[in-house]
Amino acid sequence: MPRRRVVARKQVIPDPEYGSTTVAKFVARMMLDGKKSTAQKVFYSAMGEIERKGDAKPVEVFLKAIENVKPVVEVKSRRVGGSTYQVPVEVKENRREALAMRWLIAAARSRSGRSMSQKLSAELLDASNQTGTAFKKKEDTHRMAEANKAFSHYRW
Repeated sequence: MPRRRVVARKQVIPDPEYGSTTVAKFVARMMLDGKKSTAQKVFYSAMGEIERKGDAKPVEVFLKAIENVKPVVEVKSRRVGGSTYQVPVEVKENRREALAMRWLIAAARSRSGRSMSQKLSAELLDASNQTGTAFKKKEDTHRMAEANKAFSHYRW
């Protein structure tokens, strides 16, 4: 973090197939070892499976899944005196999106068996229906913030 000036955010180039910057960010976050074409193949095949399974457009299912997994509040550790408190804080919009994408990808990777595209499509469908591991992670985060509401006056 520089001291003198604010760093400008990098311009995200929209996805070539869907024309969405959110999809481009998701593919970039899903990428391993710099293999973007592999990540795109996995994502597009997952979208194809969503289209075969459901009646809604796959991009709408994807965006709804991201929206359902975005956290509003999270807890951050704050050391006061000799003890550490979990202080609930609101999450900025760009961090909300990043956390949602990270949780979706981690939940898809942790699913058992099958290919990554099948696991990703299943997790996206679950998240859009407000079920699944990633949605549970969001609920747990909100529950933790609610439980530690008493320490919100330590917010900095």
